[in-house]
Amino acid sequence: MTPAPATPPLPPIQSTRAAVLIPFGIVTLIWGSTWLVIRDQIAVVPPSWSISYRFLVAGIAMAIYASIKRESFRFDARGYAFAAVIGIALFTFNFNFVYRAEHYVTSGLVAVVFALLLVPNAIFGRIFLKQRLGRQLMLGCAVAMAGVALLFVNEARVDPHGPRSATIGIVLTLCGVMAASVANVIQGSAFAKRYPMAPVLAIAMLIGACLDAAFAWITTGPPVFEARFGYVAGILYLGVFASALAFPLYFNVIRAIGPAKAAYSGVIVPVIAMLLSTLFEHYHWSTLAVAGAVLSGIGLVIALSARRPTR
Repeated sequence: MTPAPATPPLPPIQSTRAAVLIPFGIVTLIWGSTWLVIRDQIAVVPPSWSISYRFLVAGIAMAIYASIKRESFRFDARGYAFAAVIGIALFTFNFNFVYRAEHYVTSGLVAVVFALLLVPNAIFGRIFLKQRLGRQLMLGCAVAMAGVALLFVNEARVDPHGPRSATIGIVLTLCGVMAASVANVIQGSAFAKRYPMAPVLAIAMLIGACLDAAFAWITTGPPVFEARFGYVAGILYLGVFASALAFPLYFNVIRAIGPAKAAYSGVIVPVIAMLLSTLFEHYHWSTLAVAGAVLSGIGLVIALSARRPTR
């Protein structure tokens, strides 16, 4: 009798989890800190110019990284179109909406509303990527959204701008959420895996920077730059760490576990933003805020402990 072929060994679960959890943690910590920096960026310089500088720095950094890896920038027409869609949706529309939202509401409230990215990511992933959500992910989503709702109510109560301003800020943030979700789901598709990520992101960021600059010039006039150490350091931090480092890590997580589960970084980001606000902006935690943070964390643990995020 011919012996049955040996079953190939399964990859170790710990290494697989580490390959997801480590970049997930890095991205969450970095993006949790960006809200304070963004608030400082819009003090003097028009938002679109700050966004343009950020992604110019990020695009150059990504291009250098791609060159070091010897990855080609030569794509077919669909590859360049793919990079352009990412640049327009994520690095132009998304960030222009978010930066402007911080003119109307606190950075904490923007961070809380942006946590709703989980919802369109899950819906679009189901529609376009045919990903069937598991029960554990659904349960984690429900618990986390309850926590986000408590955080939202708390932030809306203490927001000093008033109901009209808060409504404008929330609507702008939701527009940013939808634009980001489009880019997230595209990155989770099989089509995205045909092209090397670093060159695609470099091109997308530079396209986004050019469009941001054009929009800034049309709406606010010639370039404005603040020659202040804090502003320059903020641009470098947002460009290199929060963009050139964080986005490749985040998109790799999306490709590994799907856009719905990857969006859980946005659920825990408001909690980190509020912790940092406690240290640097004297944020005072209410019972509602504590309850919301705890529920968000519990939901995150439930969802990420599932063996498979989607089926």
